[in-house]
Amino acid sequence: MRVISQQPVDATPDAAALHEVVPGVLAWVQPDGTWWLNNAGVVTGDDGVVLIDTCATERRTRRLLDAVRGATGDAPVRVAVNTHQHGDHAYGNSLLPDSTVIVGHEAMREGLRVDPIIDGCPPVWAPVPDWGGVRRRLPSITLRSELTVFTGERRVELRHPGYSAHTTGDVVAWLPEERVLFSGDLVFHGLTPLVFMGSVEGALRSLDWMAAFQPDHVVPGHGPLVDARALPEALAAHERYYRLVLDTAERGRRDGLTPLEAAERCDLGEFAGWADSERLVLNLHRAYLDAAGGGELDLLRAFGDAIAFHGGPLPTCV
Repeated sequence: MRVISQQPVDATPDAAALHEVVPGVLAWVQPDGTWWLNNAGVVTGDDGVVLIDTCATERRTRRLLDAVRGATGDAPVRVAVNTHQHGDHAYGNSLLPDSTVIVGHEAMREGLRVDPIIDGCPPVWAPVPDWGGVRRRLPSITLRSELTVFTGERRVELRHPGYSAHTTGDVVAWLPEERVLFSGDLVFHGLTPLVFMGSVEGALRSLDWMAAFQPDHVVPGHGPLVDARALPEALAAHERYYRLVLDTAERGRRDGLTPLEAAERCDLGEFAGWADSERLVLNLHRAYLDAAGGGELDLLRAFGDAIAFHGGPLPTCV
């Protein structure tokens, strides 16, 4: 894959680059993909750009949009798709032109509408993210199951898996002619997945759903790009991790442990080297809740336990 444009590399997560996946389809990759450092996508065609996600902060989103302008000859961003509600993929919406049509799942729109973190981030992360000059901007078009958008003759199919997975409103962007799948956070490549606002069982189901597309290229929500050769193992690693979460939750509930206590007793094994291992606690909170019949997650308690597991505020670089 060819790097189109790149920020100066200084061995920190501030490095970011546009990669050509196939001609006219680009991926914005922000190493190292940890908290608030997402990937995004650029699909070009005769009618302009379809953007897949924005970024968490004003600074990062402006870097993305500057790179897009440079790579596309300042082609207009006609449509922007949010793959889900989380701020690292959606807070930069407000920096898009007023003429840009933003699309997301109906549950994603509602989640962003009530998201309190954009208004004032609690001291969960250190440093506390500075969003800059962004504001809440919601999708003006929503989908429930699927929607197709075009730029020229290039087709972009937006699909919801039909159940909760990473969140309740996940959308992938599938380019059937180019065999490129923008997975959003249904794929965290090489770092710990996060499903506390969705479903562990649903995230597990989504792996076969994505594999059925038979993509040649996958742009994950976080982490390095994935080609067809690497995809089976990437999805298999996700499956092993989700089964570890479910098994840990089952044992913990049987033994009367809290999610934090269950996490502290868990041997992460092959996943110990994945970044953001404290997400295990958040995922266990979700697994415990779903096993008890579902309901609203206590976010403050869950993040408090994640901080305790980590030994202090969670690391971020935004």
